[in-house]
Amino acid sequence: MNAKSFIVILTLLLAIETGQAQNQEHTDSLTRELQELIVTADQSVTKLVGSTLVSDIAGSNLADLGNALDVLARLPMIKVQDSAVSVIGKSNIEIYIDGRPIRDQQELQHLLSSNLKKVELLMAPGAEYESTTGAVLKITTRRKFVQGLSLTDQLNIQERRKWSVMDYLGIDYRIGDWEIFLDGTINHNNSLAKGTTVNTLLYDGKETVVESTQHNSYPITTGIIKAGFNYTKNLQSFGAYYRYNPERGDFNNSGTERFDNNSVLHREIDKRVRAHNHLVSLYYENTFADKYRLHFDGDFQQSEDNNSSVTKYPESVNPDVNSTDRRKSTLWAGKLYLNFPLYEGNFTVGTQDSYTHTSLDYRMLNAQIGEYIPSSLTDARQTSAALFASWARMFGNFSLSVGARYEYVNYDFKVNDRRDEDVSRRYHLLTPDLSLGYFFNDDTQLSLTYKVATVKPPYSQLTGSLTYVGLHEIEGGNPALQDEKLHNIQLFGTWKGFMLQTDFIRSLDTYAYVKQPYPAADLQLLMHPVNIDVSALSLYLIWNKPVHRWTPNLTFGLYRQWLRLDNTHYNKPIFSYYFDNIFSLPHGWTVTADISGRTAGDMHTNCFSTTWFTMNVSVGKTFLNKSLTVRLSATDIFNTSNNDWTMNTYGIFVDKRQSYDQRGISLNLIYNFQPRKSRYKGTSAAEAELKRL
Repeated sequence: MNAKSFIVILTLLLAIETGQAQNQEHTDSLTRELQELIVTADQSVTKLVGSTLVSDIAGSNLADLGNALDVLARLPMIKVQDSAVSVIGKSNIEIYIDGRPIRDQQELQHLLSSNLKKVELLMAPGAEYESTTGAVLKITTRRKFVQGLSLTDQLNIQERRKWSVMDYLGIDYRIGDWEIFLDGTINHNNSLAKGTTVNTLLYDGKETVVESTQHNSYPITTGIIKAGFNYTKNLQSFGAYYRYNPERGDFNNSGTERFDNNSVLHREIDKRVRAHNHLVSLYYENTFADKYRLHFDGDFQQSEDNNSSVTKYPESVNPDVNSTDRRKSTLWAGKLYLNFPLYEGNFTVGTQDSYTHTSLDYRMLNAQIGEYIPSSLTDARQTSAALFASWARMFGNFSLSVGARYEYVNYDFKVNDRRDEDVSRRYHLLTPDLSLGYFFNDDTQLSLTYKVATVKPPYSQLTGSLTYVGLHEIEGGNPALQDEKLHNIQLFGTWKGFMLQTDFIRSLDTYAYVKQPYPAADLQLLMHPVNIDVSALSLYLIWNKPVHRWTPNLTFGLYRQWLRLDNTHYNKPIFSYYFDNIFSLPHGWTVTADISGRTAGDMHTNCFSTTWFTMNVSVGKTFLNKSLTVRLSATDIFNTSNNDWTMNTYGIFVDKRQSYDQRGISLNLIYNFQPRKSRYKGTSAAEAELKRL
């Protein structure tokens, strides 16, 4: 069915193109020849500047792909899975559009590729960014201010195991130095996942098996309403926006449970999610005396999630297990910095401060289960104040960047209104960074970076509450998790279309998931995070060089870690490859074909299975003088994507087999009328805290 649908829609696109070509006026041969030369010659060029990869998009063969996600998927070191963006070998990625942080990946989906000017990938972010930041993606748009009204609409229809649909409408009005914008998005996503989990361990002196099957349906509807303004005159600008984000989901897991050789029990889990989020963000920027640039960002965020869950065993005498949880979060944050030239270099100094309050009220409504999974009220408050400074300068062919960040943190944690002295803490952090680069020529550059970071675990992992999964399985957080201390040495180089990135990371007190017995009247298995020490080496070799109308991007990777936990070693390396291709054809047609795979290997306490060959393709076309873009995509064509893994911790061997609905087709339609380019220009006041919430 998917293949037939793909062929039918492709045939329609060809018919539209044929009809459009027949109605086009014939131009002279010189004009047509020049247009051919522009398409062929203008290719995106990625260069290494210091430790930053800079890709020029405007005028390249990527400018008409559709949206920003389509462009990012074509750039070296960047991978896009559905709407999630990641950087190979990096974690904790921050993404900025014209200096402002994105709040969700849909912002990239809304940004048209024709509006992009350049993309910068900072592989070694300095002290200006929080120490947890592994890489920074900075997108600069083409700022063509058109007076009056502009409009953009995007429709995406996707069919995998279930149907999903997303529609985005953006309206922008500019008059004089003022810009007013209003965006609205409605997204209904329905996914299906299947799997089995087999736990094997010694219990009461004999081998015991706890097994379950899952058939998870995840229908969820989200909306976004965003309104704001910008004012820009000469070197001064300011702006603000308000965003409201409601969410509604009704999840169902229809599966089974089996304990050892007992009878199989049918199990139904129903979960209801009702959530909403308010965000107010503002910024101010001014340049005075022609060299001093002052920038301020402020954020206020308030969110609430209300969830209810019921687990039923309809064919047994086991009673229903009902629970509810309510999470509330509030964030106040501000960031102020000053940038100016100093000693023939560029100096930045500033402060970044935040106050976070999050609470979780968990209620177990089954008295019997409540004996080992009790109700709890956890409350966490954190005050953070940071000072940072960085300086960068060129010395001939050498580039040097040095920085340091000092941060004071006061973390207060309560359980049932009683302060937990073992978890609450105050501490001072100093995280330096150093980057040295050498420029040989336009084709050859090299950079070496050393960075120290302190990574705070997400608030969702710091909760002390437990979640009922089944008769013999529990999941939960760990309020005793310590902050991770990370040392990272990175070498990055380019030579004639080849790139090499290698990182050696030493992590102290990072966290990984384990499964271990939980004290209770009968057998209970608890899955939760614990602190571990791990060293890891990652190495990636990339080739990216346009060849006429073909732009390939080939990556070979290696990840190898050194980890020992409970007398078990997790050291098996993972080899991976990515081969992405884009073909720029005449008359505005583009075709992409991407394949990838990896070997089995360890990452933290998980051993992931092999995926030898996964393939995604797409075909796109622009119409109406590039005002309309149509793109048809097919993902995981051969249904080979593998998500299986095993875990062996504390005497429990877990074999997880799971199948996600990654195989499918999608149709994306984009229409823009006088599209606006640059919008809110603020940056993040506390990006790491927003992610932790």
